[in-house]
Amino acid sequence: MARMEALLFVVGDEGLTVKQLAELLDVGEVDIEAGLSELKTLYENNDASGLTIKQLSDTYLLTTKPELANTIKKLVENPNSQVLSTASLEVLAIIAYKQPITRAEIEDLRGVKSERPIQTLASRGLIREVGRAEGTGRAILYGTTKEFLNYFGLSNLSELPPLPEGDEDVENEQTDLFMTKFQEVFHNENE
Repeated sequence: MARMEALLFVVGDEGLTVKQLAELLDVGEVDIEAGLSELKTLYENNDASGLTIKQLSDTYLLTTKPELANTIKKLVENPNSQVLSTASLEVLAIIAYKQPITRAEIEDLRGVKSERPIQTLASRGLIREVGRAEGTGRAILYGTTKEFLNYFGLSNLSELPPLPEGDEDVENEQTDLFMTKFQEVFHNENE
């Protein structure tokens, strides 16, 4: 368990899958799953520890306990930081639903330039480069990050509210509802 804990600590927010841990430690996947479960129980039952094991999709992370969020928030809070702009929230919603997607495709959907909102979202760790598009220029493809999932309390992208198919006005309305949720979360987090 100590070696597993050390590996999870070193990889940070990238986390590791059961398969990766098994390969790194030369142990069977069943033993890794049992070890992760035991380590998680150990952390959860120890009030003196601020750590826990969290599963996001098929990846396991060593992270802080949710009840310590306010303490950690004080450390990372920047009094000069602002909530995300409407433009950033629009871009984040588009990326969440349409990923992988290029900046040009985002701008085509929004009808305005999106370079600045993309930079803001990337600097906050909510989106990242996930590859390059085929063709001339090999444009950067963007996708959401594990931090995006963690921030919004999602295990995976399938937990996003579904967009109705067909009627574009209905799709825009659903995206507005999704962006309203983003605004509520970001507003509450930054108060």
